[in-house]
Amino acid sequence: MLRQTNPESAELLGDWHPLVQQLGSAEGLVALSTASHSLHLSNVDSVPSLLRFLEAYQSQVLIPFELPAIQRAFRHASRNETRELIAFDQQLASEKALKPFANASRRVGQAQLKRLRPLRDHRLLQRYLRAVDDGLANGWHTLVYGLTLSVYSLPVMQGLTSYEKQTLLGFMHAVSRTLKLSEHDCRTLLEQLSPSLPNATEPILGEEHSPRTHLSF
Repeated sequence: MLRQTNPESAELLGDWHPLVQQLGSAEGLVALSTASHSLHLSNVDSVPSLLRFLEAYQSQVLIPFELPAIQRAFRHASRNETRELIAFDQQLASEKALKPFANASRRVGQAQLKRLRPLRDHRLLQRYLRAVDDGLANGWHTLVYGLTLSVYSLPVMQGLTSYEKQTLLGFMHAVSRTLKLSEHDCRTLLEQLSPSLPNATEPILGEEHSPRTHLSF
């Protein structure tokens, strides 16, 4: 594992997410609408409906899929398990719950991988890059996120917690103008969801220390 720092490392702890890459843009609004539809919810047109959406996304996508994917990618990268990482990447392609977000996930994940390409001495990273270039892997943003945490020796707990907070805040920002939400309003909404954040990440980290247990979907 590389022991180096990078001025972008703080940003990599959660400031990018495929569905909120351009906060407040038309693309962001469409992404939120797509996410809401995939969760069988009505349009987000009020603060209560926004909160229902955030709770649903957190419980149906973030906690069962995205956070475990980040943790598992981190684990494979830390153990230099290239084949296992690529196999897990291929496995995610068949997960129905993630299909509405697949294009955005690949786009952002592959863009981030390109930024990591200069790290020639990181063998797992370069092998994963080649697999993506050859069409053998997708480069999902969650896997690249976990890989990035490992590459820069960033704490996985901090990475998971930051990712979840930034993702939920990103959805809020996407509709903040329409719903006239201030940054204080967004933080207040986040506080209503935050009690579940430690509970969401601690069981995942527990898997990390149990050699007999494997995260799967």
